[in-house]
Formats: sequence, structure tokens, C-alpha cells
Amino acid sequence: MGKRFSRAVPMAQTLMGSLLAGASFSAVAQSEPLSADALDWEPWGKEEAATQLCRGRYVMPGYRLAEQENPDTLAAEATEADYATDGKTILRGDVVLRRANEEVEAEQITMPADRERVHAEGNIALRDGTALVRGDTADIMLNEDRTQLDNSQFVLYDQHLRGQAVQLEQLEKDQYRLKDASFTTCDPGENTWQLVSSDIRLDQAAGFGTARHARLEIKDVPVMYVPWVRFPIDDRRHTGLLTPAIAVSGDGVDYTQPFYWNIAPNRDATITPRWMTDHGLLLNGEFRYLEDNVAGTVEAGYLNSDDGGSGGAEGRYAGQDRWYFETQNAGRINPRSRYRLNYGAASDGRYFDDFGGEFGSSDRVSMERLAQVDYRGERWQLDARAQGFQRLDDPLNDRDKPFYRLPSLTANADWQLGSGVYSQWRSNATYFWRDVNEQRIIEREAATGSRVHLTPALGWRFDRPWGYIEPRTELWHTDYQLDYGDRATTNGESPSRTVAITSVDSGLVFERELALGGRDYRQTLEPRLNYAFVPRTDQSELPDFDSSERAFSWNQLWSPNRFSGADRVGDLNRLSFGVESRLLEDETGRDRLSVGVGQSVYFDERRIDIEGDADTLPPRTNDEEYYQATRDRSPLVTRIDWQISDRWSTGYEWLYDDKRERTESATADLRYRHPQGHVVNLGYRWEIEDFDPGVEPSDDSFRNYDREEWDLSFAWKASPQIDLIGRYLHDQTNGRALEQLAGVQWSDCCYGLQVVWREWIDDNDSARIDDDFNDRGIFLRFVFRGLGGVGQNADGFFEQAIPGYRPTPL
Repeated sequence: MGKRFSRAVPMAQTLMGSLLAGASFSAVAQSEPLSADALDWEPWGKEEAATQLCRGRYVMPGYRLAEQENPDTLAAEATEADYATDGKTILRGDVVLRRANEEVEAEQITMPADRERVHAEGNIALRDGTALVRGDTADIMLNEDRTQLDNSQFVLYDQHLRGQAVQLEQLEKDQYRLKDASFTTCDPGENTWQLVSSDIRLDQAAGFGTARHARLEIKDVPVMYVPWVRFPIDDRRHTGLLTPAIAVSGDGVDYTQPFYWNIAPNRDATITPRWMTDHGLLLNGEFRYLEDNVAGTVEAGYLNSDDGGSGGAEGRYAGQDRWYFETQNAGRINPRSRYRLNYGAASDGRYFDDFGGEFGSSDRVSMERLAQVDYRGERWQLDARAQGFQRLDDPLNDRDKPFYRLPSLTANADWQLGSGVYSQWRSNATYFWRDVNEQRIIEREAATGSRVHLTPALGWRFDRPWGYIEPRTELWHTDYQLDYGDRATTNGESPSRTVAITSVDSGLVFERELALGGRDYRQTLEPRLNYAFVPRTDQSELPDFDSSERAFSWNQLWSPNRFSGADRVGDLNRLSFGVESRLLEDETGRDRLSVGVGQSVYFDERRIDIEGDADTLPPRTNDEEYYQATRDRSPLVTRIDWQISDRWSTGYEWLYDDKRERTESATADLRYRHPQGHVVNLGYRWEIEDFDPGVEPSDDSFRNYDREEWDLSFAWKASPQIDLIGRYLHDQTNGRALEQLAGVQWSDCCYGLQVVWREWIDDNDSARIDDDFNDRGIFLRFVFRGLGGVGQNADGFFEQAIPGYRPTPL
């Protein structure tokens, strides 16, 4: 029967906490591996194992000794205890010591009379709730913060990390040294990879470690040698090399090696040399800072004398210097007011297509220049800004250059006047400018100058559970001061426009209880009626700074605004009517099915187009534009959103011209979501030629033919470790594949692998398709969990290309 005693002994945290805290990336050596049980390994149960990457986890067993009321009290238990006349204490047998959350097991522990040193022998185990260390012998200097542990093996529970060392030594407080050490994140008995070093030093206070003569072994075969390496041992940031990225595609080899500079706790920088065999050496840099009321970034990239690249743009920039610069800054002036300062510029419109996108693609279309201050009060919202953009098109025509707003001042307010009556004030004053040749662009876009736009509104909202009605009148008053430069024009320099927009929106809601398939539902029937009147007002002398005609849709049935922006107000005398029915689950209130049908009836022609002429219609020779301006009713709009089951859902929108008996636009999609992570998406899109009146022939979105596309994407979790992904986007009109992608991701407990093949159409940023070209590549990423990896991270691209897919993080 073991003897017990309890007494206060000055055991410094060297006993356990500081010894283990430094081991997070240290780790350990050449002794025989311990069994999984000895490493506190707990296999998953049968049901849990089916969903886990690892075969189990490390779990600390319960403490053997009870916690003492005084955390400085040392509790001990042993089979035998000997007390020498000189004060030495020897505990033998199954010895257990505990102080606070630290517990030590050994076959024998010796403590001299001065209690300044503890010597432990035989099957030593030290635990503190976060880690386990085992060894043959240990010497702990209680008053000097020094410890030495021989033939040690350790586990970090949360990090799923284990390792061993011939000798683990604490040199002084927070300073450790491991000799002949190794570590891995693989399950016990599986050394798929491990990092081995003859000398590892850990600085817990600074949060980093260094290793000399380190080598990476895969299946016990050395694959990489590093004479010296520095690495983090906690979440603090440290100066040093980051994980490189390597990509191989049809363009050649692309190698990136980032270097991280931890300047201060609130400032850092990343310097990233990137070598591309078809372009040359690109040097990128990023600086970040964070203060009490301000945060920002500064980014830049520079390539000296481009080698020309490959693919469809081969040779276009050969010999040219290519660069970009961007800074984004935001701060708070007071609790109600903030500011932003942004500036971006690039050497050419294809910079980000060539260097900035994942897998050779980029959706970046412009770079912003902005200085903004705003105020958000209880009633008033104020905004002052100077704003412009560099449009990233190549070639870039004058008429495609965006206007700068120098400045733009906005003041908005809302008032609730009681009994459902409300009023609004919207106002904006902007000076528009851009550097173009006025002779080379159309007249309405040739002007620069100021615009003051005032839109007060008055309305009344009567709202009840069974329905609502909302009449509203909005006055648009706009004044201009214009300068056409060298362009000869008969337009006035100070045109103005005043027009009232009147609308009445109303709806009813009918409900009934319904039982289907053994479930209770509520079905609604919601008829809606909307009338809008906008008088015809000549706007042919007004410029076009920011307006475009909107494509027809379900939302346009209920909107009185045919144009975006403030330069055009479309004439309208229209009654829209429709009905929507929803099926709601009573238990959750979730929409299971929503079906809507609607149409507009026009009582007058719509003469105002982007030209603004109120007196003329499009010529009859232009059959499509004339028909759209004079038709007496809109297309019939049908939309369906159906949650078929917990896994299947579908959506559909159809615009049908019942007069000409033709489809104007149709979109449909079918979605599958499995709880285990399987995802399937099937989409279809069709639209008639010139369906979007806001897209002009010079725009890349313009197509002078009916557009038809299919989009199939999927991600299938073949097992907890294996994800299969794919996408096929087909241009049915031109008989070509716009994108093809296939990949596999292997996610193991201690390593991960992504292999992706992709072929896609690189659009040359024009409305034509004959200058588009194909590009392709194979991309590989390999990750050692807990150590880093090599290759381009594809997770963000997968989530965008395959809606609903959430990759297992590598």
C-alpha cells in the first residue's frame, strides 16, 4: 500500500510547464518508439473514424492525484519512501508527484535535503494537460530553471505532434536545447515524414526555434537538407522564409519564395521574389500596419524587361518594364466618422491577367483611387470623396475610360412623420473629369463638368399582415455645368432636368394550412400590383457620365427606373401585375417552394433611350430596338425556387415574349448538397441577342448572337481523405469549352496533396472571340501538416468555381 504525504515544496514551473512549452516544434530522436498507448493515444470509435482524417487523437488521462487547495503544495504518492538522516528523500515504486496542473510519474525520485534538485529515474512521464514527455532519467534544478531529460519522447495533444530526442535540456529560463531530435504530425507508427536535426534550440520568450543540420525525411528517406533553419514555436510572427509556391503549366515553371519581416507588433512586410521562365524575375512586396484608429497596406510589384510571356499574348510586352502599386488605408476620426485613402495603378491592362490570378486567371477589372470621409448620424448620412479608376483593359479605348469624381459630395436623410407617412432626402454634387480626346468619342460622352442631383421623396406605407399599399412620389432635379473642350457641339453648357417619378406598389397575402407527405405547411398566395408613371422629358443635351439601360428581369417589374445612374430617366407609363405563391414549413418557417409569374402592360411608347431624345423612336429598319420601344407589354416573367429535399434544390427564371412567341432569356440551375460534403451544380443560361441594352458593341460582355452556355461542376468526397473535383463550362453557341478543370485532393492526418489540371479560354478583353486563346496547366501542392508545404493554394479558386464546395484545409 503506497504511503502518502503532502507538504509545500518550492517546485518551480521548470518541473513541467516551461519544459514542455518549448517543445511545440522541437522534438525528438533515436530511441525506440513507444507504443501508441504510452503516448496517450486514443483511437476513434467506428462511427467517428468514418469522418476523421486521423486514426485517433492524443488525450491526457485523468490526474492520479487530487488537486490541492494551495497550488504551490506538492502532493506525492509512492509505494515506498525512505528518509535519510541527512534529509534526503527517496520515493520508490509507482511514484506520482503533482503540483497544480503538473504531474510526474517515475519508478524512483530522489530529493536532497535542500530540495533544490529532483532526480527521477525509470519510465518517467510528465504531463500538464497540453503535453506529455517521457524519458529514462531527468534532473530538475528547482532554483536555477535548469532541466535535463535523457532519451525523451513527447506529445503535444492539440497540435497532434509527437517526437523524440536523445537529450532535452533547459539551459536557463525559457531556453531549451534538444540534441539528435526529430518530430512529425503523423499518427503513431506512421512516419510518412519527419524533420530530423542534430541540434535544436528553442527560445520560448521570443517564440522561435533554430535547427542546425536539419533534414526532411519521407518514409525514412532523406529528401532535403538545410544547414540552418529558423521556425516559429507559437502563434507570434517571426522574420524568416515562408512556404514557397511552385506551379508548372503550359507557360513554364513559376517559383515564388516569400520572405516575412516582422518589423514590430503592429507592422510587418512580406518581400516575394517570383521567377517565371516565360517572363523573368518579378519582385513583389507588401507592407502592413495597424494603429489605434487606422490600418492600411502598401503593395507593389516590378518586373524589369519582360521576356514576353507565352500563350495568346506572347511577345506583346517583350522588353517592357511591368509594375503595379496599390495602397489601401482606412481609419476612424470619431465614433460617427471614418475615412479611406486608396490608390492603385498598373503599367498595363494585362498585368493581373499575367501575374495576379490563381491558376492563370484574374477577375480584376480596375484599380481604385479614392479619398473619402463619411459621417453616419441618427438622421443624416454624409459622404465626401474624390474617386477614380484605372480600367484594366488592353487595348483601352477612350470611351471606355471611367470618369473621375473630383469631388463627389452626398447628403441623405430620412424622416418618419407618423401614421406611415415618410419623407426622404437624397442629394449629390459631383464634378466628372477624364483625360480623353473629345473628337474621338460620341458627343454625349465628350463632356466633363459638374452635376448637382437632388431627389426628395414623399411616401406613405400602409402595412398589415394581410397586405400593404405604398404610394410614393420622387422628384428628380438635375443641373449641369459642362465643358466639351475642343468638341464642336450645339448642346448648352448649363442644361437641367426636372421630372417626377410616381409609383404605387400594393399587395395582398392569403394563407392556408396544408398537409403534404405527412408534414404541415403554410401556403401563401400573394398577388401584387404596381403602377409607375414617369413623364417623357427630353434629355438629348444631357451628358452620359454614369448611366446605362437595365436589362429586364423580375425585379424590373416593380421598379420605375429603367436606367441606372442619374443622367437618364426613362419615360414610363406602366402597370405591372403578378402573383407569387410560397410553401413554408410550419416547424421551421423555411421556404420549400416559391413560384412567381408577372408581366407589365405599357400604356405608352418608351422613346427615351441612352441618347435621351424624347421626340423620336428608333428607326423601323432596326427591328429589334423599334420593337422594344413600342411593344405594348413586357415579356412574361416566371421564376421558381424549389427546395426539393434537404439535399436537392433548383432555381429557374424564364422571360417569354408571348406576342412573338419566343424566349428572351432563360436560366436554370440544379444543386445537390450532401451532409458529408458532396456537391453537384448544373447550370444553363440562354439569352437572345442584345438582351442587355446597357451593353454596347465595344464592351467585352457584348455578343452579337444568341448566347447559350452549360456549366457543370462537382466536388465528391470519396472518403474523408479524398476529394474529387471537376468543372466543365461549355459555350454552346460557338461550340467550344470555356473552362475544363479536374483535380484530386488527398488530405491525410500528417500531409496533404492537391493535383489540378485546368484548360481555359483567355479572353483578350474585346467584344470579339476570334482573338481569344486557350491556356492550360497542371498545378501541384504538397503540404506537411505542422511544417508547411510547397505549391499554389487552390482552396479559394475551388470555392469560387464550384459553388457550395468547402475544401478540407491543407
